Amino acid sequence: MPISIGEKLVGWSTDKNIFEKSEHGGVVVSLLSFALKSKLVDFVIALKKRNNSRFDGVLTVTNKPEEVVEAVGALHCVTPNIAKFVKKYLDGLKDVKVAVVVKPCDAKAIVELVKRNQINPDNLLMVGVNCSGTFNPVIFKKMLIEEFKVKPEEVVDEEIKDRKLLIKLVNGKILEKDLRELEEKGYGRRENCRYCETPIPRMADLAVGKWGVEDKKASFIEICSEKGANLVKMAVDNGIIKIEKPSPEIIEERERKCRESVEDAKYWQNKILKPLEDLSFEDRLRFWFSHFNRCVKCFGCRDSCPICYCVECILEAGRNLVKAGEIPPEKLFPAVRITHVVDSCVGCGQCQDACQMEIPLIKLLYIIKNELKPIFKYEAGLNIEEKPPLTTTTDKELNITETELKPNML
Repeated sequence: MPISIGEKLVGWSTDKNIFEKSEHGGVVVSLLSFALKSKLVDFVIALKKRNNSRFDGVLTVTNKPEEVVEAVGALHCVTPNIAKFVKKYLDGLKDVKVAVVVKPCDAKAIVELVKRNQINPDNLLMVGVNCSGTFNPVIFKKMLIEEFKVKPEEVVDEEIKDRKLLIKLVNGKILEKDLRELEEKGYGRRENCRYCETPIPRMADLAVGKWGVEDKKASFIEICSEKGANLVKMAVDNGIIKIEKPSPEIIEERERKCRESVEDAKYWQNKILKPLEDLSFEDRLRFWFSHFNRCVKCFGCRDSCPICYCVECILEAGRNLVKAGEIPPEKLFPAVRITHVVDSCVGCGQCQDACQMEIPLIKLLYIIKNELKPIFKYEAGLNIEEKPPLTTTTDKELNITETELKPNML
């Protein structure tokens, strides 16, 4: 059976153990395990629970299919820095082939690093999964206690469905609350997830998810590259997974879910970011400087950012751009870091998660990103063939004779 880029399928595992253990047919685990067995990759990066807690996890590199199977299931309160892991600890995959499951922001960060020759795309297989958002484990536990009136250890699963947060308990009982109402109270998803407009990871080799097939024990599969098409075809031919064509209703339901997710992102951007954008220049300075004044220069934002990869960072004391030993550092410190990465920022939220002083970095990054989109007609991480801003020049740009200022810059 020929399988081509752009094709949409519904699939499930033929392995009884994987199928029964999984929530949505076990397609992802079966594909990863098969990629190892068939020598398409040398290793798989798997996310596994740590201390058997669904609120904590660790990335594991394995070449054992049975260990891949152990990683079945989603951990919504664990946000591993996969792109950083691949670049820093696997040396950008210069000499090893790896398969990994990625959320949209993970895939986008990897795409940006590929464009900058930091990761070898030929040695990487990305199985993308749909994402409605992830949770900070501390806030999530607090929400369980204060809003759901349950103990965190009683929870065995959580799910976002039809704009509601569903909590499944060990006794089988399912509790639900309106997600937006929770987030209005300060609970719910991480801030960057609320703004994200990319719920389906089409920049990966495969985009897999439950949208459209919630009533089946199966997964929706979209083929996004030749590499993804080859993996699925080989898995089908070897009897690893079974597939069928989705009905028009299934396809439309998946698209409806995607549109709904984007609408929610625009709601939060308009509610939280728009008021900040509308501030006067002086008020914007006061707002951001009041936050920057809390900075302790721990470098957590830089060290956690998947896009920061300079061998010698210009913000280090020895580079003489910012003064050594000053707390808080001068305003140039956060300004330089943000301007260095904002054109390639994928909104993963790792910087804000790492900030000890809870500076709202994601707000500023999203505001600047939204300003840059129409200027450069570019959004980070969506297209691996599209060059980053300022690395190409159009004929129109070559013929600019004078500087143009935006009205709010005057």
